[in-house]
Amino acid sequence: MTGSVEPDPDPVTGRHADGRPATDEPVVRLERWVGPWPDDDRDAAFKAEVAASMVLDPLATLRGLSEYSGIPVGALARFVLARYATTGSEGLLHLGSATVERMWARCEEAEAAGTDEARIEAYRTLAGMISWLRVPLQAPATGEAQDGEVTGGESEPPSTSSS
Repeated sequence: MTGSVEPDPDPVTGRHADGRPATDEPVVRLERWVGPWPDDDRDAAFKAEVAASMVLDPLATLRGLSEYSGIPVGALARFVLARYATTGSEGLLHLGSATVERMWARCEEAEAAGTDEARIEAYRTLAGMISWLRVPLQAPATGEAQDGEVTGGESEPPSTSSS
């Protein structure tokens, strides 16, 4: 049998032994998007934020960082996407699924009631839960956050059991 089988690219670098990029690397096309979306879209605030970002050129920053660091632009883009895209999962790991579910339940209850009073009460409950989560960020025995902001609010400590 003649010929040879080329070894798989390095799984970490995504490159072949001679430095060539692997052909199966994912490619993302940066697209500009400004909508539209309906007025009652539950994700309207997020979509508006995405649309507003279209005036920015993220590659300008990545190119500059690439020149400074010697890291390829594509590797930096992958790093930024990986960090941003996993932030929600990281937050969930820190809070725990039971706490997130308890917080979300308060929001659902308020929306089901459909009143400003219910939403205000949910806000107070969530503020209390968050104040408990902030305890480690507070300066000891002063009642002030490390940045000097006075803390407070209703208190409902986060639970490790599901509700």
